[in-house]
Amino acid sequence: MTNPFQLLGISDDVVNAVKDLGFETPTPIQEQSIPVLLEGTNDFVGLAQTGTGKTAAFGLPLLELIDFKVNKPQALILCPTRELCLQIANDLKNFSKNVANAHVVAVYGGANIMQQLREIRQGVQIVVATPGRMLDIIGRKAIDFTSVKYVVLDEADEMLNMGFQDDINDILSTTPDDKKTWLFSATMPAEVRRIAKKYMNDPVELTMGTKNTGNVNIEHEYYIVRARDKYAALKRIVDFNPEIFAVVFCKTKLDTQDIAEHLIKDGYNADALHGDLSQQQRDKVMQRFRERNMQLLIATDVAARGIDVNNVTHVINYSLPDEIESYTHRSGRTGRAGKTGISICIINSKELGKIRQLERIIGKQFTKAELPTGFDVCEKQLFSLVHKVHNVEVNNEQIDQYIPRIMDEFADLSKEDVIKRFASLEFNRFLDYYSKAPDLNAAVGDDRGERGERGERRGRGSEGYTRLFINLGSVDEFTRGDMLSFICNNGKIAGKSVGKIDLKGVFSFFEVEDDVADKVFEGFKSVEFNGRQVRIEKSGDGGREGGERRGGGERRGGFGGERRGGGGGFRGGDRRSGGSGRREGGNSGGGFRDFSGRSRDDKGGNSGGRREGGNREGGSGERRKKW
Repeated sequence: MTNPFQLLGISDDVVNAVKDLGFETPTPIQEQSIPVLLEGTNDFVGLAQTGTGKTAAFGLPLLELIDFKVNKPQALILCPTRELCLQIANDLKNFSKNVANAHVVAVYGGANIMQQLREIRQGVQIVVATPGRMLDIIGRKAIDFTSVKYVVLDEADEMLNMGFQDDINDILSTTPDDKKTWLFSATMPAEVRRIAKKYMNDPVELTMGTKNTGNVNIEHEYYIVRARDKYAALKRIVDFNPEIFAVVFCKTKLDTQDIAEHLIKDGYNADALHGDLSQQQRDKVMQRFRERNMQLLIATDVAARGIDVNNVTHVINYSLPDEIESYTHRSGRTGRAGKTGISICIINSKELGKIRQLERIIGKQFTKAELPTGFDVCEKQLFSLVHKVHNVEVNNEQIDQYIPRIMDEFADLSKEDVIKRFASLEFNRFLDYYSKAPDLNAAVGDDRGERGERGERRGRGSEGYTRLFINLGSVDEFTRGDMLSFICNNGKIAGKSVGKIDLKGVFSFFEVEDDVADKVFEGFKSVEFNGRQVRIEKSGDGGREGGERRGGGERRGGFGGERRGGGGGFRGGDRRSGGSGRREGGNSGGGFRDFSGRSRDDKGGNSGGRREGGNREGGSGERRKKW
């Protein structure tokens, strides 16, 4: 019987490799796009959700069109993150394992650039790259793209959203004008439409499903809780789904790390994935997740773009994304390859409008769900244990030798007693925890006036918070996101401990929880910014919010007035750190900034302020529609 991939025009060597990977039937996008791409004469735009098999859709035709007798780059694949770069390169290597002299090189930041250069010099036909590192290698004149016939822009919407427009322009300017460009994307915002128009000539467009819609195999649910109960709600969702294998999305690296650490302390098998991890750390985390040695992966949007893991049961949006389209990418981590999945949003009542917007965009109704009670969780866990015991595989050969001793131990117990005790081993833990568990479900308006997520902080003088002064502000090129990261990094506190940030011109005020205020003072004792001492003081101390102040410099007329002396004033100092170093995203895409006062690229040797997709959370450049 002829293999379906052979009917599409794929050669026996490649088909056999695909069969060895367990793929027997092409997905819809593969079935539609492979015959078109095999012609090799058209530009192409393919729109399909994540998890539908886009890598094989463009990878298999490339393997048929490239001349592997020639050791020159003939195809360039650009993608936004390191994880996705590695995934595509590994897939292509697996597809081409039976093809003689086939060489694929992955080029990405966070890894040894010299090793990548050596691989390129040895000969390569397909280069898979993130834009930042690719520009570095081009800048070193270490690669020749004059023989490139095909360029693939994968996850094009995300590359543009992360600010790679200029990088893409620079890279493509080194390729021949007569190349064919294939663009693949999950959504089709205006920016992607513009890039298709700029780089393509009358492209063939293929859309699987409706543009910007969600995967039909994914159910969408939301839970309304008070902001202070979000973490407890997350735990209850996890406990109510004993077999959960999930990705939990947060907005910032700080939140990601904080939630992962809390889950680990509470006994859950979890870990964090974000842009501050080294490549080795990221690889280790992903390996554990792929091998299902970890149950919960807590991740930021960009870090999770390369996650291609089968059988993810749930995606949990601990925080809704800043860009509407990002929800489609998040939910696409589950329901992959024809499987079903559940996407959950934990929101407060103020975010109901965002849920309605999502419903309109993805064309699917969200179900309002109720968080289970403590009794419901205990019952679910009990019967999960019962099912495990009932279905466990018994190794009779090994266990038989211990049966006589086991029977002696249980001699004074009835069958019913034994069953009760085995069930209670796990059941008691949940029973103790949930014996007095409150109802976490909130009605609309229940969280009015309480501390929500950043941007919904309480006002000045919030109860339980200490209001502090810092001698840095917007003239130092700080945004609220920058200030948040600066406070957390130097004060060694979690982002959730910071309340309202009131950013002024040459100074700012911010709130921190009372019990961490001393920690913040300690952390800032010897911190400098651009050559001057950073000062933290309690708001109101020594006339901080008005009046005249002298000593270390003279201030007249309160804040915003004239200041003299004191080592260069507020506007002095070298601001290079904010200009030449790479920006890494922070809260609401605001950006984390390198405050070291030097040009920085600690993720793979890029220079000149280039942005590597795998290291960036948030981003600048072209932005997609926000809420």
